[in-house]
Amino acid sequence: MGEVGNFLRGSGIQKSDFVDAGAGCIHYGQIHTHYGTWAKSTKSFVRPDLAARLRKAQTGDLVIATTSEDDAAVAKAVAWLGDEPVAVSTDAYIFRHTLNPKYVSYFFQTEHFQAQKKPHVTGTKVRRISGDSMAKIKIPVPSMKEQERIVAILDRFDELTSSLSTGLPAEIAARRRQYAHYRDQLLTFKEAA
Repeated sequence: MGEVGNFLRGSGIQKSDFVDAGAGCIHYGQIHTHYGTWAKSTKSFVRPDLAARLRKAQTGDLVIATTSEDDAAVAKAVAWLGDEPVAVSTDAYIFRHTLNPKYVSYFFQTEHFQAQKKPHVTGTKVRRISGDSMAKIKIPVPSMKEQERIVAILDRFDELTSSLSTGLPAEIAARRRQYAHYRDQLLTFKEAA
């Protein structure tokens, strides 16, 4: 991943800095609890004078939570697609890259990514991953047209699984497993010999 982008550490935002209105910000904890694959608006805001001093994600960047209490949630990512830059908290990295942002965010959800990240996760009670470690992870890079095709398919699956809030629990679980299977298949490529 280090060949297609750069990892930048977020900067100091505490929950006590949140205000009702102001400059948008993404706190690493909200990546775990509030955001999905992508976002165009923020849940929280900080004062504009504080935001001016903070590192910001630009449109198309990924914002990645780099700490969690469990390995599966370490490096959960959201593609920032909003119109304005957003401030990013310390326990998060910004991945500035040249790929389709949703494609990269979907890749972070795959078993292929999870398997590569596992040896790089450190810590005991609080689990962490560094930007240097994430830079070593291999991401398949098809043409931009192919990335867009994959994103369109996964967005449709995402819509379908999101609309499953009602229904039989077994059917909902089966559709989510099916979605995960197809996501992993679409984002796994054979390496050239």
